[in-house]
Amino acid sequence: MNSRERIREALNHRTPDRIPVDLGSTAVTGIHASCVAALREFFGLERRPVKVHEPYQMLGLIEEDLASALQVDTEGVTPRNTMFGFPNSAWKEFRLPWGQEVLVSKEFVTSSDANGDLLIYPEGDRSAPPSGRLPVGGYFFDTIVRQEPIDEDALDPDRNTEEFKPVTGEDIAHFSESVARAESTGRAVVATFGGMAFGDIALVPAPFLKHPRGIRDIAEWYMSTATRQSYVHAIFERQCEVALENLTKIFAAVGNRVDVLFVCGTDFGTQTSQFCSRPTFDELYAPYYRRVNAWIHEKTTWKTFKHSCGAVEPLIGQFIKSGFDILNPVQCSAAGMDPARLKATYGDRITFWGGVVDTQRTLPFGTPEEVRTEVLERCRIFSPGGGFVANTVHNIQAKTPVQNIVALLNGIRQFNGTPLIRV
Repeated sequence: MNSRERIREALNHRTPDRIPVDLGSTAVTGIHASCVAALREFFGLERRPVKVHEPYQMLGLIEEDLASALQVDTEGVTPRNTMFGFPNSAWKEFRLPWGQEVLVSKEFVTSSDANGDLLIYPEGDRSAPPSGRLPVGGYFFDTIVRQEPIDEDALDPDRNTEEFKPVTGEDIAHFSESVARAESTGRAVVATFGGMAFGDIALVPAPFLKHPRGIRDIAEWYMSTATRQSYVHAIFERQCEVALENLTKIFAAVGNRVDVLFVCGTDFGTQTSQFCSRPTFDELYAPYYRRVNAWIHEKTTWKTFKHSCGAVEPLIGQFIKSGFDILNPVQCSAAGMDPARLKATYGDRITFWGGVVDTQRTLPFGTPEEVRTEVLERCRIFSPGGGFVANTVHNIQAKTPVQNIVALLNGIRQFNGTPLIRV
């Protein structure tokens, strides 16, 4: 099988010739720029600065030479603008606080505060308040919450929906060109078009807007899902309407050349529990997920991708009923997320995309042998009958030893019976 056929077999719950692999196709299945540089050096690839294509989490672009070395089966398509509201264009050199030389967008505009933290500005506009902070000793940006005082009597859902706009001709051209490029690689096309992440807490503070209005404080938003549900419904309703209109235009341009659509990154799990009950999920979120997924499944052949970290086992049935085909990142270390139970209970109805190794403990802090052992066990559990794409539990983080990343790759290759990487 080629990569695209391999992914499609897995998504259709049939056993492919080997377990397919994703590294880098989305903002939640990527690799930190520092680790991308380490991998390029390990594989003896051309020495050049890594492109930081996702500056919020400082993810490095997996270019063609590295994608081939990693033997990934996916190719990502991302929106024209980054999380900070500017496009990746006219790359410039930039020295990161830990000393790595990278390439960033010309609109990656920063300053330093009195503590030495690196501040970044929405749309690269220093006349606006900074919207992200990379702390001294840190390796990615934290959102700066810029919450205006809340007047309970003057709350207007329109202020929380100003970022949800019709796609422009420039956006359509970008997606059309990006999908064509991704398809030409022979890998499965995994697209993120944006606009469907209902209540994604990473997006609520709107680091891409110069002056966000409405409810933008994270704690206030979570409280609003319980105390202001009619307000949240109004936001989601408007967001859903725009999303469906945009999907119609995008599909007309890209058609069924897309294999997987990243729909939503809203997290519903903590390490030990859930952010909401099943009744709240069914009342507040499911109606909009069902509408989006129903449109996609009626009009296209795309499979839909739901990201949620944490202990979400009590909600997996709800995700399935809402129409999602894929669950990521499959955080097996969280409460109730035993991989064997997940596979036995849900494995014939949803694809597990991730879960092959823990990125909180095993991958960054274990030995290569511990990494390999965990990878082999997860492959043994998740692979039967398809419905599994190997990826880590969320992005590979900074300072992860390159030997452990290679052990991850070799664990998958050993299970697949393909040649190992020489260490």
